[in-house]
Amino acid sequence: MPKHIGIGIDFGTTNSVAAIFDGERLTLVQLEPGDPVMPSATYIDSALQTDTGKRAIERYIQDNTGRTVELVPEVISESSQFVEHNDEENPAPVETVTQQFYGQPLTDSGLPGRLFRGTKRLLGDERVRRLLVFDHPFRLVALITPLLLRIRKAIEAKTGTVAAAHLGHPVNFEGRDNFRNQLAKSRLSEAYRYAGINQQSFYPEPIAAAVSYLQTGHFRGETSLTVDFGGGTLDLCVLRRRGDGFDVVATHGIALGGDHIDQRMFRELLFPLLGKGEVWKRRGMDREIETRFPFEEYEDLLVNWAVTYTLNQNKFTTPVMDYIAQGGPALQKFKRLREIIKQNASYLVFQKLKDLKAALSDAESAVLDIPELDIELTLTRATFEAMIADQLKQVEQVVDETVEKAGIRYEDIDIVLRTGGSSLIPAVTKILEARFPGRVDLHDPFTSVAAGLAIANFKGLSFSA
Repeated sequence: MPKHIGIGIDFGTTNSVAAIFDGERLTLVQLEPGDPVMPSATYIDSALQTDTGKRAIERYIQDNTGRTVELVPEVISESSQFVEHNDEENPAPVETVTQQFYGQPLTDSGLPGRLFRGTKRLLGDERVRRLLVFDHPFRLVALITPLLLRIRKAIEAKTGTVAAAHLGHPVNFEGRDNFRNQLAKSRLSEAYRYAGINQQSFYPEPIAAAVSYLQTGHFRGETSLTVDFGGGTLDLCVLRRRGDGFDVVATHGIALGGDHIDQRMFRELLFPLLGKGEVWKRRGMDREIETRFPFEEYEDLLVNWAVTYTLNQNKFTTPVMDYIAQGGPALQKFKRLREIIKQNASYLVFQKLKDLKAALSDAESAVLDIPELDIELTLTRATFEAMIADQLKQVEQVVDETVEKAGIRYEDIDIVLRTGGSSLIPAVTKILEARFPGRVDLHDPFTSVAAGLAIANFKGLSFSA
């Protein structure tokens, strides 16, 4: 008879992790070669073949580096009419002439594939139902299923089967609709079923992180606060021990994560080095015209690396090349912008920014070194914290709201667990230490949720909001 095991799956905005618990030992499933953490990425090529994880990102970068994007107009309507070319003495067959009417250039004729990252963010948006991929409408569920299928197969390689699993979810999915959580969980449930996981128990991610900490036996107090600050969301929960179990006192969460911080860093640190705010000289009819370079047209595409390749089309590259040809004082900045576009280098930049952010967690200053763009600058921790001051204010506000929602005082919290990659930011720790001095503990920032889900699955724990 097979041994009873618990299975937990943490499908995240940025990364995904899975774990197995047999009552004694916790095992992280290797979703990537030698790594339990897999990027939550799906790549669909023009033949509708799919790659997931690191391979999806590698293919996206490889296929779009140096590729000129050619957007062709879409046909939006046709009209046909009969035309006669004969007279009474020289009869000729009647011809049909069809005229096509084109819309704006929207279709990338040479697109080798589409990359989808952060799809979890769209699950609670009722307006997003299907995304067009090579003229085929894909439901959001279909874009997530390949990732979940890969996770299920990786688990089965360890266990032989996946009869049931605890599945993580944020306290609040992104979106403004009042029913976004129900919609998102409904879509996730459908995707898990298509991936072959039919017995599902949805479980809030911050509670799962607390469960994994309780399993260690380190917590001897009564009341705990978990702060799960990941790539896409900030989730919190207050638990109170009850015998061998616990009661959930309060939960809270907002759409703020490490990805939002990375985008802020890109805008503040890189945009000034790529031409933002520079004057652009153009020759007019009878004189030279000076205007601000239209950098705002590039901004959103630069900070969303999955679509940065669309900058490699004439309407974007021509102004950049024109400035370079002028040889103005900001020549080096526009050469960098050209390289980002030509080499599809936004993903590289974001990886460097993540490294910088991590280095600032251990040192008072760190160097952003991007030799591919001839960039080397030093950033102090104080400057970084000032850069994200409004986002840190949001963290403070959510912590305060959670404690208030629980109906307790700060001193009633016996321990605060911080988990998730963004919880490593020292300013976040300062916020927590200011309110809970000496009671803040770091707990497995990247794997605690999956571990707790597996333990909760083993023990049959459930949660209903």
